[in-house]
Amino acid sequence: MDSVAPLLETERLELWVPRQGDLWAMHAIVTDPATGRFLGPSHAPAEHFLRFSRNAGSWLLYGYGSFIVRERGSGELIGHCGVFHTFRGLGEDFDDSPEAGWVLRHDRVGQGFAREAMTAALAWFEREHGPRRIVAMIAPGNAASLGLAHRLGFTPLRDAVLPDGEAVCLLERLP
Repeated sequence: MDSVAPLLETERLELWVPRQGDLWAMHAIVTDPATGRFLGPSHAPAEHFLRFSRNAGSWLLYGYGSFIVRERGSGELIGHCGVFHTFRGLGEDFDDSPEAGWVLRHDRVGQGFAREAMTAALAWFEREHGPRRIVAMIAPGNAASLGLAHRLGFTPLRDAVLPDGEAVCLLERLP
């Protein structure tokens, strides 16, 4: 799978295609209450395994997905980010589209890491797959991610409600 996407390096970060060994380190990140508060109600190991496997399937079937992120020179994961392919049942204007997303450990928020990582991931996606419309889904209370989405070129598409009743803001980034 590593041949699908290169190791991306930025000034401060390394991004790579998820590996089996990344599964439980990422689970520890999303189950931290301060990090996972905007990620939906379930952080059970089985649900995390399904999400992680869905991302692996995105890489295999579509040639893109989320990258695992760490600070350069560190063995510690700080999150994941990228453009992946999924189907959420939210309508034709959202489903079956490349979707951007990012999750960073709470102690790394506010330092520009998410913007740095997503800028690299979006540039890679465009180089490899051409300019395309990309969607994103963010909890309405997540002001930091909504602000980052705006800085990355995303604009509001519409509000939606997930099957579990959670309200979300849907956004899009046009080519």
